[in-house]
Order: sequence, then structure tokens, then C-alpha cells
Amino acid sequence: MTQPSIPPTSNSPASHPVYRAHQFQKFAIDLALWTLAAVLAYVFRKPSALTESSFGLNVLVYFLISGVIMAVLSSYYGLYRQTWRRIGVPDLLVLLRAVLLATLGGLAMAFLLYGYLDLPRSVPLMTGVLGLLLMGGVRLLSRVLHERVPKGQASGQRRVLIVGAGDAGTLIAREMLRHPESKMRPVGFVDDAPDKHGTSVMGLPIFGSVDTLPEVVRREDVQQVLIAVPSADGTFVRRVVDLAKDTGVSYRIIPGVFEILSGHVTLGQIRDVNLEDLLRRPPVELNTAEIADYLRGRTVMVTGAGGSIGSEIVRQIVPFGPARVVLVGRGEGSLFAIQQELRRLAPALPQTALIGDVRDQDRMRQIFAEQRPQVVFHAAAHKHVPLMEAAPSEAILNNVIGTRNVVQMCLEYGVERLVNISTDKAVNPTSVMGASKRMAEKTVSAGAARAQPGQALVSVRFGNVLGSRGSVVPTFMAQIRQGGPVTVTHPEMTRYFMTIPEAARLVLQAGGLAENGRVYVLNMGQPVKIADLAEDVIRLSGARDIEVVYSGVRPGEKLYEELLTSSEGTDATTHSEIFSARLEQVDPQGLDRDIAVLEQAAHAGDFGVIRRELDRIIPENKFGSLG
Repeated sequence: MTQPSIPPTSNSPASHPVYRAHQFQKFAIDLALWTLAAVLAYVFRKPSALTESSFGLNVLVYFLISGVIMAVLSSYYGLYRQTWRRIGVPDLLVLLRAVLLATLGGLAMAFLLYGYLDLPRSVPLMTGVLGLLLMGGVRLLSRVLHERVPKGQASGQRRVLIVGAGDAGTLIAREMLRHPESKMRPVGFVDDAPDKHGTSVMGLPIFGSVDTLPEVVRREDVQQVLIAVPSADGTFVRRVVDLAKDTGVSYRIIPGVFEILSGHVTLGQIRDVNLEDLLRRPPVELNTAEIADYLRGRTVMVTGAGGSIGSEIVRQIVPFGPARVVLVGRGEGSLFAIQQELRRLAPALPQTALIGDVRDQDRMRQIFAEQRPQVVFHAAAHKHVPLMEAAPSEAILNNVIGTRNVVQMCLEYGVERLVNISTDKAVNPTSVMGASKRMAEKTVSAGAARAQPGQALVSVRFGNVLGSRGSVVPTFMAQIRQGGPVTVTHPEMTRYFMTIPEAARLVLQAGGLAENGRVYVLNMGQPVKIADLAEDVIRLSGARDIEVVYSGVRPGEKLYEELLTSSEGTDATTHSEIFSARLEQVDPQGLDRDIAVLEQAAHAGDFGVIRRELDRIIPENKFGSLG
């Protein structure tokens, strides 16, 4: 049985005198309607009783007893706290329970008073039916009146066509009808489900499939298309955007599936379609229990905490209940920014922000000795291919030597888990940056071979990150703001893409899988042509007549990226979208010697030795190739 709701505290809005008076009014209306139902039931059942002298006494006794029963049940179920103008099926089910119990109480009374009171046993049953109709009808009427658009207000409102006639579309249509001040008026739906075509939702027609959108827009004078399919992948969103763009109307989207399931969709959450919505695969979701197990109550360190990925990792760690967060970074501006944001996100969470360079082994030893982290996310790295091609020493010192230092400190200070962030550019590398990240993966694997029981050192390999500082998207947007053109290096260049939050989620999930020495790879779907991505950015910006020009492949770049080398296979993991690469065995002593040679060449600025050694250590590299 549904339990009574907790009464409001003295400090809550429900304790306000006006609110309490409003509740009393609803309580009184319910009792009046129930009384009317009892009188009508008695009269319908025994019309002749109107002329009998005992009629008044019978009705009075029945009303008093049934009224007391309904008053008790109304209080128990909190019927007077229901918001009538937003009444829904769950509220009506609560009302139905109360009426059923009141009806049973009336039947019991009819049996107990049989012989003493002229009360046919059908009267309580009829009272229940009439009471449910009256009390439920008043609630539904209140909602209908609230959602009715007053005459004169329909003019001046944007006519909105909703894509998707499911729960999300229904919720947002209802919000529009409730709030005419939003200046949005739903005209109907389009939906690809054939069984919905020709039907209606909330009195609004479902015109047909999504492919009929242009025809519906013209016929119904639609001014805006709203995508209300939270589970839709990028291909579907792209299809709707293209259809809307062809008709010349604006297009927007509602939040994701979690907001829909929680019922928190509001008109204020409608937003423009962004690049993440156009990803050609569904975003990867998390096994939150697996992540919570290794983060809760731990001291968690993030290197490169001020960067795009590092800062997002910090944000996503917070809900899993770490005991403390240690932020390590070289750039004081970006580190200060994420520190301040973390204080706003989780003011009670202990945190420490430390300036430190992973290349400085002494500084790393000092930080690890003082902070004693139990989980480390290593996000500090140089990632820009052309810049590292011009400065190989920096790539070696930051990506290889820095990773070696972090691995060594994790081993020395008994860190439980290290998650190193790698890249698809480490596979068959054609650039110094990619080769340096491949060396970082090898360094983590060599460290894993030296790990103690209970320690796990892993790497995570993923593609380009939309919106990160090294992504092409900010460059495209800057070029569009300047009036174009948008530059793409080659018409056939493709890349795998993911969002910043998705990349951070993968890192956290890999920490939960954490089989020592593994490299985890995300199933990233189909690669995206950079030229297509440029067109998407231009389309979403609303710009017109922006030209895409091809500037030529830059040093170190590949036409396409790979997630695995030819010698690597994959093993399944407990997460359906994450795989484990089967790497070649690493000789830790031999790798130490190789890194020492690279370190010496980097300090000496000897680019020739660096390239020669990388070529020897990584035989699958493709320096000088375009892929």
C-alpha cells in the first residue's frame, strides 16, 4: 500500500498560510464532492425514498460515516496536496486507491448496519463510482483549463513541429501548452513508427514519418523543428537537421535520455543542435558501480588536470565519492580555473592543486610522497602533431620521460591504479607525437610487469576529442567567425571522434576494468571525414557562403587513423563498447636502455638520433608516409 507522504516542515513552502488555505480548500471540495456522490447514489438507487420520512436520517448517518472514512483516507494519501492543474496518471491511481478503500468501508457499514438503517448495499458501490468521476473530473478539468491557450495568445507564437511522438515529445508538447508565454505552439508530430501515423497525442496530430517533414513544414506553416528523440544517434539527428535546413526553418533539440527519464524536461532546456549530437554512433555509457568501487574513499590524482581531458576527468570523478582529489599541472591559469570550478561543484570535497611538471622527477617524487595518491589518471601530454614534429625533444621529454616518471612513482609509492591516456595516433605512427605516445604505452606496460600484487597499470587509447584544445573544431569556428574560408588538409582525411565527456567516461571505465598491463580501446564506430565535419560546423553555425579549401597534409599527419596495429588483436571486456588490445611483450630492461638513449638525445636536441631511435624501437612506424 502507498505510504502517506511526509508532512511539510515548518520551514518549507508548504507551511505558508496561503498554501495551507489552498490545501484546505481542496480538502473541502473533495469532501463536498464525495457527499454529493453519496446523496446521488442513494437517490438513484431508491428514488421513492425522497418521500419517506426516514430519508433525511438515512442520508445523514450514511454521509457522516462515509464522510469520516473519506476524510481519513484523503489525509492518509495526501489527496489535498495534489497539484490539480498538473494531475497525472500516478495521481489518479492514488485517488483510485482512496476511493476503493472508501467504497469497501461503505460496504462494511452497509453490512454492519443492516436491519438498523435503510441502506441498500449497492449504494456504497454507486457512491464509489460517482465519487471517482466527480473528484477525478474536477482534477482533469483544472488541468484542461490550465493548459488551454487563451484566445488571442496563439497569434505571435512560433509554430513548432516536434520530431518524435514518444514520452519526450509528449512531455515537451505538454510544457508548451502549459506555458503560452514561451511563444511556442506545437502543431503536431512526425515519427518513424508506422503504427502512430494518423493518430494523435494530446489532441495534436502525428502527420507521418520524418521524411514528410518538408511537406508538413510547408503545409502547416511551421517555423521551428524540435528534435525530441533522446535516444537518437548522430545519423538520425543529421537526417533531421538536413531536412529542416532544406526547408529553411530553424531546428533545436531537447536534453538526453537521463533528463527524460527523471521527468526534468522543461522548455528552458531546449537548446541548439550541437556537434556532439551529430556523432555517428550512440555515446558510450558507464558501469557506474564498477567505477564507484575503485574511486570511493580514495585519494585520486590527475596529472594535466587543467587540460581539456584532465579537467573533464576531475569533473566526472566528483559524483563517485573520492576522499580527496589532487590536481597536478604545469599551467597555473588552467589549473587555477579547474580548482575554482571544483570548489563550486563539490565544496565539501578536500582538494589540493599543485604546480608541477611530470618531466621533473624530483618534483613528482615530492608530490607523491606528500599526497600518497591511490588512483592516478595521467593526462599530461603534448598532443599537437605538427608542433611536436618541429620539436621532437619536447615530445620525448613530456610524453615519454614524463610518463616514465609517473609510472616509477606509482610503483615506488604503491599506487593501486594508474590509467595512462593514449591516442589512436600511437598506432602505426607517422609522427613524432604518435611515436612518443606509443613509447608511453610501452612504458606503462613495462611498469605493469614490475607491479606488485594489487596494482594495475593500464592505458586508454581513443581518437580525436571534439572541442578539446587540440581539436580542429575550435579552429573551424574561429575561421567561420572571420568569414572563412575553412581549411581542411585533404578531402579524404578521416578521423575517429568522441566528445570530451565521453573520453573522460572511457578513462574512468578503464580504471574500473583495470587488468594490469592492458591497453583499452573504445569501439568508436565509423571514422568521420574532416571535410564532412567542416560542413557540419558551418551548418550548425548558421553561416552561409563559407568555402571549404584544402591546404595539404601537414608533416606527420596520416590520411586515416587506426585503433590497432596489424599485429594486435582484441579481447572482449565486461563493457560491451570497450575492448582490450593484445600487445606484444615488452622487455623492461631493454626499454629502459632505449628511453635513456632518447632522453639523452632530447636534452642534446639531436632530432636525427630521436627519429632514428624511434624508427628502431617502433618497427611498425610509418615516418614520412601519409598512411
